[in-house]
Amino acid sequence: MWDSMSIAELLARPLPTSADQARHLLDKLRSEIRRHDRLYYVLAQNEISDLEYDRLMARLLEVEAAFPELVTADSPSQKVGGEPIEGFVQVAHSVPMLSIDNVYDESGLLEFGQKVSRRASEVGWKGPMEWLAEFKVDGVALSLIYEDGQLIRAVTRGDGRVGDDVTHNARTVKGVPLFLDDGSSKKSLFAESNIPRLLEVRGEAYIGNQDFAKVRAHQLERGEEPFKNSRNATAGSLKLLDPKLCAQRQLRFFAHSLGAIDEQEATRFQTHADYLELFHQVGLPTVPMTACHSSFEAAVAAAPAMMEALSTLDFEVDGLVFKVNNLALRAELGMTSKSPRWIVAYKWERYEAATKVINITVQVGKTGVLTPVADLEPVEIAGTTVSRSSLHNRDEIERLGLCVGDTVVVEKAGKIIPHIVRVEEHLRPPNTAPYQFPETCPECSTIVEQDEGGVYIRCPNINCPARFRESLRYFASRQAMDIEGLGTKLVEQLVSSRLVQSISDLYRLVDKRAELLELERLGEKSVDSLLAGLEASRQQPLWRLLTALNIRHVGQRTAQILAARFGSMDRLRAQSIEEL
Repeated sequence: MWDSMSIAELLARPLPTSADQARHLLDKLRSEIRRHDRLYYVLAQNEISDLEYDRLMARLLEVEAAFPELVTADSPSQKVGGEPIEGFVQVAHSVPMLSIDNVYDESGLLEFGQKVSRRASEVGWKGPMEWLAEFKVDGVALSLIYEDGQLIRAVTRGDGRVGDDVTHNARTVKGVPLFLDDGSSKKSLFAESNIPRLLEVRGEAYIGNQDFAKVRAHQLERGEEPFKNSRNATAGSLKLLDPKLCAQRQLRFFAHSLGAIDEQEATRFQTHADYLELFHQVGLPTVPMTACHSSFEAAVAAAPAMMEALSTLDFEVDGLVFKVNNLALRAELGMTSKSPRWIVAYKWERYEAATKVINITVQVGKTGVLTPVADLEPVEIAGTTVSRSSLHNRDEIERLGLCVGDTVVVEKAGKIIPHIVRVEEHLRPPNTAPYQFPETCPECSTIVEQDEGGVYIRCPNINCPARFRESLRYFASRQAMDIEGLGTKLVEQLVSSRLVQSISDLYRLVDKRAELLELERLGEKSVDSLLAGLEASRQQPLWRLLTALNIRHVGQRTAQILAARFGSMDRLRAQSIEEL
């Protein structure tokens, strides 16, 4: 009965009258909340609204209040925050949390790669030289220690050898499971026990950009000095004595490596990618877009695309991390007294300049999201001219308090991505009106809607021309079907000429060679390249197709998981919602 109960039934069920009834209801509520935590923080998926989730949590708290003897240490209710502590206790790290060497330009990065390659040759390494590339989250390093799957301690990095015990606050951090879900029904790296008896997970605690904006707004409302950046806010939150206050800051966590681990279990890992697979299995979120590459050069080549994606992230990034994948090679490479020799952080300097906002235009993306863009008076930053900067969403405009005509400070992270960091309000022209976000789609005039999370504004019209153009461009992109010869300009031509009105029309172009040759600047060679690229894309793996289909909440990682699990589109389509 309990297993088949829906959320509505769980919420509507009367308060239990016996401990036995309460135990069954609590088990179901906790299981349901953990399931949705995993969906949201590990798989980046929403199955229920925030309101429904809050009601589930409120119901759990209600039943536990009526039966306090049934409260467990790993209950999701314990993430809300317990009693304040009197002070912080320092804890020694069993494995030192060493720093990472930094480089600040491409030449330094390439020199590091060459140094690792030389040292690998010196130690006689004959195996693969795979590398991982991941975002360096600008947060606070945190060590989570689990025994038999249960969180027993959380410690800050401190000086690398001794840190502060912040377990009381870490229990409130989203993405930090109080008890690891081993997914025992799934195939695992572990033949006997899915979860090592001792497991130290290392990662980064942070506050998302949207939540940080809210924290600053609340501080200003109370007349307090606002945090200068999200990293300071995260560090300050973890050092609060009262975990209820920390819980209000909405801290999050990404796992990126292992520290101490049960010796018998440690031998079952050959690569860092195995660590990431373990994290996924036990419900720990990892840094988005982390990928394994066949060589250092391939990993570095992925850097521009990762940096272009910075504006889509809801967390601050202050660099890219490159690390050797093979654990045996890491052991051979060794470390200095300060840092390992197999990892480096490529950090960028910040370049900024002042300019004026001429206008704010709104673009429509592949999922209908409206993204405002500031048109700027051209200004040179780090050797290039900047005339536009993404404003991400309506909340960002409100956070900045931005008006057309304002003088703003524009920063370029890594000499590549420009973004507005502040408005010089004292230079604002008199009688300047606040910017009004459009209520209709600028492309098709459909009334726009706010998404469930309240962050993005969307055009709900699935037939919106802009949505289709962007979906087609994404379908052909390198991260999706990687269709050679199908760029942005050609996508616009194919759509405007009505040669392509759906994704499937792409694969009918082989019969429309004459029509293609009539398009501007499309000659025989260009048509041959396009048709060859389309034909080659038919051989792409299933995960690329799933990525390319532009399904909400299905990115590369989720697509790879689905493809590995089901193997074919037919098998995937045959699954029920519950099975998925």
